[in-house]
Amino acid sequence: MDNITDPITKGELRFCATSLESMLDYARSLLGLNTKIKVLITTLLRKPTVPLQNYTISDIPERIPFSRMITFHTLSYPYAVFYCHTQKSETRLFRISLGAENGDKVKAIAACHMDTSQWDLDHVSFRLLKIEPGSGQACHFFPPDNLVWVSLSA
Repeated sequence: MDNITDPITKGELRFCATSLESMLDYARSLLGLNTKIKVLITTLLRKPTVPLQNYTISDIPERIPFSRMITFHTLSYPYAVFYCHTQKSETRLFRISLGAENGDKVKAIAACHMDTSQWDLDHVSFRLLKIEPGSGQACHFFPPDNLVWVSLSA
């Protein structure tokens, strides 16, 4: 639950979903009842045989158009708990083909946060990327158990 207690970014909304029904209700409340919604996930094209390995981008990333996005990250609990959030700052979504050292293949969903100027100074991305708030974009892949809900209407 660390993410839920982290400082909130300006324009960010957070929610903790404890069932698929509460996840759907939350998504519909933010994206709209009559909005066309698509759920995106990272897909393992073959069950990995190695738990950790290096991956290489194997094709040109496909940008995914959307008007609004909500992400649902699974939390480690003995029952379904999702950390859900959305941000108003510009984010770009991509579907990226990855190839692993041993031949495993993944169709990954990735997000690039274009404006990090409002993020907390202690955000882990700044330490990993060696940047400061507002000085660059922060991009990441979603694990296979995360859901990205996007609104397709304008």
